[in-house]
Amino acid sequence: MNDKTTVTIYADGGCRGNPGSGGWGSVLELGEQRKELWGGEHHTTNNRMELTAAIRALEVLKRPVTVILHTDSQYLQKGISQWIHNWKRNGWRTADNKPVKNADLWQRLDQLAALHQIRWVWVKGHAGNAGNELADRLANRAMDELRQTSAHAHPCAD
Repeated sequence: MNDKTTVTIYADGGCRGNPGSGGWGSVLELGEQRKELWGGEHHTTNNRMELTAAIRALEVLKRPVTVILHTDSQYLQKGISQWIHNWKRNGWRTADNKPVKNADLWQRLDQLAALHQIRWVWVKGHAGNAGNELADRLANRAMDELRQTSAHAHPCAD
């Protein structure tokens, strides 16, 4: 693989409280170019933020490319690499016939993943992987920004 045509992505999500305020961060690298993305939601889960980080990164890509996507979420890595095939075959139901959690995000991720050749790589979180650590900082930045905007909101805004 030539790194001029391979996009490396680091995606991470987190939540303060689960459910609670969450954030996601993604880092895209192509050669010497780097793009950082982040965002958050007030009432969400850790797993939704992990999925959102990957989705938002893939949405930025303007044409089909080879991607190496790093995540510290086994839920994301195993879900998209292994579990999704049975979920789709079973009409988005689990092996015990329950609706798949986060099916809306899994379906969007599946659509985006079909456009690219992606290798999904699990990395240990908080273990010194520079790209993963940066994605984690971006997710935390998003959570901090959410808290700041909430603190400045008018108490009667709801």
